[in-house]
Parts: sequence; structure tokens; C-alpha cells
Amino acid sequence: MAFAQDRHDLVVGVADLPATLEPGKELSNVGTRVNYSIFDTLIRRDFLSAEGGGGSTLIPGLATSWSRIDDLTLEVKLREGVTFHNGAALTAEDIVFTFSPQRLSGENALLPEGPAYFSVLDEVVAVDPLTVRFVTKAPDPLLEQRLASWASWVVNKADWEAKAATDGGVPMFPVGTGPYMLESYKADEAIHLVAFDDYFGGMPTAASVTFREVPEPSTRVAGLVSGEFDIVTNVAPDQIDQINGYDDIETRSVVLANSHVLVYNVTDTVLDDIRIRQAMNLGIDRELLNQALWGGQAVVPNGHQYPEYGDMYNPDHVGLEYAPDRARALLAEAGYNGELIRYTTQPNYYLNSLPAAQAIIEMWKEIGLNVELNVVESFSGIDPSTLQVRTWSNSTRYPDPVGGLWNVWGPFGSAQRANKSWIGTENLARFNELGAILQSTVDLETRQQAAWEMLELWKTDAPGTILYQPLETYGVAKDVNWQPYTFYYMDLRPENLSFNRD
Repeated sequence: MAFAQDRHDLVVGVADLPATLEPGKELSNVGTRVNYSIFDTLIRRDFLSAEGGGGSTLIPGLATSWSRIDDLTLEVKLREGVTFHNGAALTAEDIVFTFSPQRLSGENALLPEGPAYFSVLDEVVAVDPLTVRFVTKAPDPLLEQRLASWASWVVNKADWEAKAATDGGVPMFPVGTGPYMLESYKADEAIHLVAFDDYFGGMPTAASVTFREVPEPSTRVAGLVSGEFDIVTNVAPDQIDQINGYDDIETRSVVLANSHVLVYNVTDTVLDDIRIRQAMNLGIDRELLNQALWGGQAVVPNGHQYPEYGDMYNPDHVGLEYAPDRARALLAEAGYNGELIRYTTQPNYYLNSLPAAQAIIEMWKEIGLNVELNVVESFSGIDPSTLQVRTWSNSTRYPDPVGGLWNVWGPFGSAQRANKSWIGTENLARFNELGAILQSTVDLETRQQAAWEMLELWKTDAPGTILYQPLETYGVAKDVNWQPYTFYYMDLRPENLSFNRD
């Protein structure tokens, strides 16, 4: 048996840290990276095996099996002997609470992004201590995928409620069942996790994991070179050759199932004209951005969709076009007269977001727009109604349009719900009508027709645009055996983390 003192301490240099470790609240690249080691889901996506197909295959997690009872009901059998970090045993009551309307699935849930994933639920019932039934309001072809995706990390009911009473309604640090548990949290500095040796998936291979906030990319790389960090995130393409030139460190890259996007405030007095938004989209040369910023290794997708959707992917969709002459004509038709447009971004949250902004502004000036760059350290505390153009990213939470376009741009997504940047347009009602059909029928042809029309409506309404799927590159010490995934998940479970060290 390995003891803590025999195991290594893993140190990860990251660009930013999450504001909370409540896994259903911190649904972001920085949050899921940390929370993936603290919490577990009932079902997991298989990112490791060849049979897993890059995460499309589902495998057991906290559940050992699951089966459809009828069109509306999924029965899940829980794993025996699982304990939370506080020593409590996992039971069906924890599952019922995790997905409860109060916390996650109700229209007024305490975790406001939860309904985007689980408003489909009618009820969650504990059949016995190790059996749970999920009942949906309508047939849901993606329920298993939902239970393996974002927002579905399981929490301990008693711990959550006790901490919520002192943390203003939602606890900052609920306990999970994952391979590592929280030891200390220092905002804007570091999160220190220690091994949870009672983890049902086997003894963790590191004694501890520290996520240290280092905003500057060059400083993270310097820390990797010096041995201060074992892994660093968000390595820029122009740093890859430098890192690979050393004997003891290397880069490991993957194109993410995520796109960097721009969000337009359609209620703004300048951007409320659909022709101006369409012109902005036509004025961006994304392939040039890919070559200049990513060395051609990013991917410009075919609209807001991904090939991993399988039969739900539309190869004939005319997605992201560069047509500056058409853009100029649209601006003239709209009577655009030089009104100022402010493009707001953070310098380090998304890799290459600042140079991308600088390049896009020049492209927009070429088609006749008057654009100003606004760099902020954080969007926190900024009234979203004052933002005209802002940076964002969209991950496809599960391999289906429901997990991408609908999840992030539908009624429970922030564009309609929180910042209200996409409301009141002529195509929005139809988009929402189609999305409701998309997530409540199992008929393939009906789903395809709905999803593909939604693609066209989103492109036409232009509440934003996709730029590219970024190349996510990590710098890693060569004696660390670890594989990145196409998500921001940083999987540090025993099957994906080991060391070749004395």
C-alpha cells in the first residue's frame, strides 16, 4: 500500500481560479478543471479508450448500471460503499437532492445555470438506498448524456444544506466523492487538494494537487522550465517549440470541443439592427486568425455544430463566411454612420483573446466600422447591458445540438436569461420553439429538421458568432503520465495520472 509520503505532490500552473467550488455553479473552463477531481457523476464519458471515441461512449461512475423503464423513466443503480469526503455514505437521497428543483432543475433553482441541463426533469425518486429513478417531462434522448455532463456532479445533501445556511444560500465548498478533497482555498492564489484515499476508483496516485494562479503565460512557462510546475495550462502556439526544446518537459495538445465566440448585445442602440450584426460576422477572416494566432492548428467549425454530433451534424450548413464586400453593402443598407462599437475582452482568461480582438477590430475597420477596444480584468460586477461586444466560449456539453447551441443560447442560457443580450429579435421565438422540440423527441428526422433550422436562425439573427475551436496546449513534465481531454476537464484519477519518478 502506498502512503502519502511516498507519493508526489502535483503542482499545476493555471491562468485563473474559480470563485467557488460548487460544481453546479462554477460551470466554466477554470471551474470544471478543478472540480473534476473533487466530484463524480453518476455516468462518465470515456475519453481514454479507443472504444470511447473521444468521449462519446458512456461508462459507469457513481452508478454501476442504468436502464430505461419506459419513454420517460431511467432507473439508475448506485455503486455500493462510496463515501463522501466527510465520511458520509452515498445514498439515493444525495442523488435526489443533487438534482432537486431547489438546487438545480427548477425554474428558480439556486444554481441558475442548472435548468439549462435539467429542466427536462419532472421528478427524481429514491426507490431504495441504492436505486434512483429519473422521470422526464417528455421523452429525452439525452438524459444519460446529461447525467455524464456539466452540472451533474453529485453533492452530499446534509453537508450542502448545512453549509448553505452559513454561506448565503449556496455553499462555496461542498464535499464530493472524487479522488481529491479540498485542503485550502486562497482566492486569486491557489487551491490545494489532498488525496482521498477512500476513493472508490482506487487510491489517488498523487499525495496532493495544487492549482496555482499565474495569469501571465510566460511566467507559467518559466515555472515549468524551472520545475516549479508539473503541468501548465493555456500554452500559446508560439511557445510550443520552446517547450519541446527541453529534455525534461514537452507539450501535449488537443483541439477542444469548445469554441471561442463573440456575443453581441442585440438591444444596444447600434447593434439592434440585424444587418450590422450580420456585417460584423461577414467581416471576420477566421482562417487568417487561425493561421496567425494558432499556426493553423485551431479548427474553424461549420457553424455552431461539431462532427461529434454524428447523425445530428449538418455538413451542408453554410456556416462561417468571410465576405467583406457583402458586409460593406449591409452596413450601407443599414445606414450605419460611424457609431462607436466597443469590443470588451479580458487579457488572459481565453488564450489569444487579446490579439484576436486587436486583429478583428482592424478587420472591422476595413469594412467601415468604428470600433474601440476595451480590456477589463474581469466581467464580474459589469452590467451586461452596457457591453456591446464581449468575448465568451461555448462548449458542447454532450455530443448533440442540445448540448451546444440549445444549451448555451436557449432560454436557460445566459444570452437569454442572465445578460439578456439576445432577446426580442424576430427569429428568437421560433428558435425557442424548435429547441423545445429538439430536446423532447427521439425521432431522428424531426430532431434533424429542428436542429438544422435552429442553425440557420442563429446565423441569420446573429446574436454572436463563433471564431474557432482553439488548440488547447499543456506544458507537462515528461515524467508525468497524463493525457488531456477534448474538454477542460483535468482528469487526475488513477487511470490517467502516474509518475515515472524515483
